[in-house]
Amino acid sequence: MSKKPVMTTSAGAPIPDNQNSITAGARGPVLLQDYQLIEKLAHQNRERIPERVVHAKGWGAHGTLTITNPDISKYTKAAAFKPGAKTDMIARFSTVAGELGAADAERDVRGFALKFYTSEGNWDLVGNNTPVFFVRDPLKFPDFIHTQKRHPKSNLRSATAMWDFWSLSPESLHQVTILMSDRGCPVAPMFMNGYGSHTYSFWNAKGERHWVKFHFKTMQGHKFFTNAESEREIGRTRETYQEALFGAIEAGDFPKWKVQMQLMPEKDAEKTSYNPFDLTKVWPHKEYPPIDAGVMELNRNPDNYFAEIEQVAFSPSNIVPGISWSPDKMLQARIFSYADAHRYRLGTHYESLPVNMPKCPVHHYHKDGQMNAYGGIRTGNPDVFYEPNSFNGPVEDKTAIEPPLGISGDAARYNHRDGNDDYVQVRALFNLFDAGQKQRLFNNVADAMGPNLPKEILERQLGHFDKVHPDYAKGVRAALAAKSATKVAAE
Repeated sequence: MSKKPVMTTSAGAPIPDNQNSITAGARGPVLLQDYQLIEKLAHQNRERIPERVVHAKGWGAHGTLTITNPDISKYTKAAAFKPGAKTDMIARFSTVAGELGAADAERDVRGFALKFYTSEGNWDLVGNNTPVFFVRDPLKFPDFIHTQKRHPKSNLRSATAMWDFWSLSPESLHQVTILMSDRGCPVAPMFMNGYGSHTYSFWNAKGERHWVKFHFKTMQGHKFFTNAESEREIGRTRETYQEALFGAIEAGDFPKWKVQMQLMPEKDAEKTSYNPFDLTKVWPHKEYPPIDAGVMELNRNPDNYFAEIEQVAFSPSNIVPGISWSPDKMLQARIFSYADAHRYRLGTHYESLPVNMPKCPVHHYHKDGQMNAYGGIRTGNPDVFYEPNSFNGPVEDKTAIEPPLGISGDAARYNHRDGNDDYVQVRALFNLFDAGQKQRLFNNVADAMGPNLPKEILERQLGHFDKVHPDYAKGVRAALAAKSATKVAAE
């Protein structure tokens, strides 16, 4: 039998007794000098960090991105997209509205966040399992999230707040319809698609830019719960997603996604009938067909959930040469807000945590502050703590400068609701549904509205459904009537 390691204090000294507190006699009170008792209790009180305001409940794993299409490299100079490139990564999936203890199988949008440890730095893609979102302007985002959280008086979820906001924000129709469809409640992370959602940009060594949308198509097929199935599953366990994802990877059944992208020449953005930078819109596949790029595979569970999933920090601010942003206003706001959330939740130097550290050399001049535990300033020379300097410190790399934005045209087109058709794309989606899918959509909307939604809000929302398609509003009305009749009969 091998000798067991000696238990020590956090300062390295051996602990003689980890079973009994130090007291003043057999029955006496605990002594203040029992530093290890105080240390254990103090650490326990600090084991939790603030949960994410949104996307609090999550599940994740490590994996790889493998590029199989050699033609992608002509659109971007990013090393991660070179032919045959294989890049380590980590993924985190999540619900949006629920707290850390919420049930996995609730109907909700799912976060789909990816961090790629490329040879040129970390590239993060922070999206959802839907290609669109509820709002197109970041000024509305905090208000929207308030409607998804708890009412300040009742501390309960409020259907009234939710539908009031949506009915006053017709741009939400596209996302609402997806959320209330079959795909609004996937069985597990591996049975849903992922999307970058925003419009990003690729640029190549020649300085040519293409706008790009990222798609991750599940290779396991789509599986979803109905509302009734979801309720039964939640009654069984609140951890269905964690069980499914962790269990599949442990068993060697590695989930895979086909990586695709839509590419739009830079100047095409001035000609499309829709705003290509509007997060509530998709690019029609007939106009910009998705191109296969490679495969994403998740093949390793974290060794420590807290260290690798709870503390992983994704941000759209993390880009690499050859990949950049766009005029998408929601994306522009997230560039700030995500990194700021991590600075608050994890600490100033959150990117020094092992799960967030790049796997390429890192050199910067950030100084001191919380969590600066990995060698202080990352310049490699104690005399180099400012820039410019005369001591061979890290310097800028002009080759990483992206080409200037060349977009022009009517600026109002990219800003306000006026002129935006918030119904035509939703109508196209609705028309793709078969009879069964439509009926489940109607039932899910009726369930989400509940029995006590104020009539004014109900009629306003039904008015939007009617503008999408008369059958949409008619179907929801019928589902509401059926629920009401069932309730009366039960009474």
